[in-house]
Amino acid sequence: MAQMVHGVDPANNEALTELERKTGPNNFYRVMAHKPDVMAAFPKVYGAIMGPGALDRRLKEMVYLAVSTVNECKYCTATHLKGARKAGLSERDIEDIESETNQHFTPAEQTALHYAREMTRACADEFGTREHLREYFNEDQLVELTLVIGMANFTNRFNNGLNVQVEHETALSTPVALPDSR
Repeated sequence: MAQMVHGVDPANNEALTELERKTGPNNFYRVMAHKPDVMAAFPKVYGAIMGPGALDRRLKEMVYLAVSTVNECKYCTATHLKGARKAGLSERDIEDIESETNQHFTPAEQTALHYAREMTRACADEFGTREHLREYFNEDQLVELTLVIGMANFTNRFNNGLNVQVEHETALSTPVALPDSR
């Protein structure tokens, strides 16, 4: 298995300690804490994109999960499976997203999922999908949808690039490696 980047010990970072009071142990933030200013700012940006807005939570979770599946990001997939279920996605919905069949979704949802995958694989609107989205989404919604896709790709690449481990897997196999305090 590829070596993971060691997380920062929350005892050595007050902002991380405060954040983990809200989230519980969080390997994503522990690794990001190597850049404390970025870690401190990240929850606000993430919340502005994934929180209440022009799109409903269900669609945001569908899109985040679709991007994370394409990028094979175990960390984000595990996190957003929980979010998808909380947002009302059924196991059949989740299977449709993971297998890219999308058969049980509305035309608007299918188009959003296609756009998410297209932007993830090619980082471009190669097939005019953005124009097709305009049939279902207004400008605010289109911008928010693209922000969700961008955020998912950012966190996927961060987690995959640094081999950030899912917390429950880390707890079962290897504890989060913390720097030696000598």
